[in-house]
Amino acid sequence: MNYKNGRDVLPPRLFKELQKYIPGELIYIPKRTDQKSSWGELSGTRKLLADRNEEIYRLFSNGWTITDLEHKYHLSGESIRKIIVKTR
Repeated sequence: MNYKNGRDVLPPRLFKELQKYIPGELIYIPKRTDQKSSWGELSGTRKLLADRNEEIYRLFSNGWTITDLEHKYHLSGESIRKIIVKTR
């Protein structure tokens, strides 16, 4: 999340009105509900994890052991098993 100075982004009248209620404090203004994205969509994390999980499944299918995958991806055996079952 990026912080913006209200003086730089708000109309002067609105800025002065907000100063009456929260002078010198931080305020969080959430996105409108029609603008929400799913987790990881904007940053690309969702796709990176999906690609990683596909690779884990492919390597497992090609004979890699759970232990091999644990070391390569720094995940627990249980996490690797969940990925494999979910990806099938």
